Amino acid sequence: MKLTFLGAAETVTGSCYLLEAADTKVMIDCGMFQGSSELSKLNEEPFDLDVKSLKYLILTHAHMDHSGRIPKLVKDGFTGKVFCTKASRDLCEIMLEDSAHIQEMEAEYDTRKNRRKGMSEVEPLYTMQNATDSMKYFSPVRYNDTIKLNETISFCIRDAGHMLGSGILELWVNEKGESKKIVFSGDLGNLDQPLLKDPTVIDQTDYLVMESTYGNRNHEHKDKRSDKFLKIIMETAEKGGTLVIPSFAIGRTQEILYDLNYYKENQMLGKFNDIKVILDSPLAIKATEIFKKYYYMLDHDTQELVDKGDDPLVFENLVYSLTADESKAINFDKSVKIIISASGMCEAGRIRHHLKHNIFKENCTVLFVGYQAEGSLGRLILDGAKNIKLFGERIAVKARIESLDYYSGHADHDGLINWVNAFTKKPEKIILTHGETDSIATLRHDLNQIGYSVEVGKFKSTYDFSAVSYTAEASAKIPSKETAVQTISQKAEHVLSLIKNKDHMLKVDDTDKINLFLDCIEDIITSES
Repeated sequence: MKLTFLGAAETVTGSCYLLEAADTKVMIDCGMFQGSSELSKLNEEPFDLDVKSLKYLILTHAHMDHSGRIPKLVKDGFTGKVFCTKASRDLCEIMLEDSAHIQEMEAEYDTRKNRRKGMSEVEPLYTMQNATDSMKYFSPVRYNDTIKLNETISFCIRDAGHMLGSGILELWVNEKGESKKIVFSGDLGNLDQPLLKDPTVIDQTDYLVMESTYGNRNHEHKDKRSDKFLKIIMETAEKGGTLVIPSFAIGRTQEILYDLNYYKENQMLGKFNDIKVILDSPLAIKATEIFKKYYYMLDHDTQELVDKGDDPLVFENLVYSLTADESKAINFDKSVKIIISASGMCEAGRIRHHLKHNIFKENCTVLFVGYQAEGSLGRLILDGAKNIKLFGERIAVKARIESLDYYSGHADHDGLINWVNAFTKKPEKIILTHGETDSIATLRHDLNQIGYSVEVGKFKSTYDFSAVSYTAEASAKIPSKETAVQTISQKAEHVLSLIKNKDHMLKVDDTDKINLFLDCIEDIITSES
């Protein structure tokens, strides 16, 4: 029994794992790499297996970094079954179609440029037809039902509380007369989030593959979130500006609508209670309608509101913007308003137009409400860029830049630790994935400190559960030892310079770097022994 990491290994996007046991291969997630151009190029690489022989794909949830390459898998010859919850299936139908539309548009744009240079056409990663074709392979299952694939593997999906339909995956593997259980956390949600139930507590497992997105930090307390969000709205409105919210179309958008509905119904916005809220994302609008279809799956508070006849995602002065012309008209509207638009990392879509028209204005605010991957435009803005490039034009960043990380759909450091500690039987091994280097290093260190044996999933490496060891595949793009030593040397010099600076007070972020440095040294020592 072995597991190969084909994505989300020391990065947050591109979730994809291949489990092999006896004569069975199961892919868990098939996500798109997002963020930097270097990461995005990985989407175009062929899959590291015979796609036509793959019979099973289990999808933890519909977000693009977990589902976005399914049409490519189908394009390359996959004809097996895609297991997921029914809500995930419905969300994938609109998300993959939207993604395919973007792929085709970008390929058409690049082709036009190439033609002018006498170069060849650019083929999209996949087409609308590929996306449509992929849906016929989806086989929805219910939460908590155990599904037997064959005599070797059975699985069950539990509610992960990350987004509508998201799941924690439990897998039971029988091989050579021995039975082992592996749990994939998927993306774990926060406690007490709007709309969603809390993540399911799992009783026991032999091995745990766990996300670590926020492994090195904690979110703001939920009570502070409401105060801060209200303050941002009021202060922006007082200046006569526009509040621009780049938001993931599925999950974050609905949670924001939920809170805005609460503020308006309880007259918490004062003289701005009639402020216009524009949802400018056809995908988010479609997703919101799907949420309404599955209100019965959401938390008690949501169901209670619905039973009283109060739709928690609808309120006065909520405007849907569907067409391109309606979207363009928004930026000619001089009234005080809130614009919610995708994409959440500002990598594509209508949000880029709203940033172009507002980010240079001092009376406007850009509010981030979700994770910003390294290399994304959203991360660049959040990290303090003085100007950004949009549509070939350099634009000054003068707007107020804010973030509310409580809206993140991911459990934070303490949430992850507490979820692991709830196991009645401690996992033999925890393998960390779906996190950037600093987050993984901190979480690994802290889990080690409380007695867990922890490994880090490396890109295109394989964990052999029977041999309890790692082996690097021949195709793995793992740095040479000389490169690793050089990287360690650079990190050491940086840490030492911080310590030697007499004006520098050592901070938590710096101790994270020291822990990372020590982990790197441990890796080198291990490889030498």
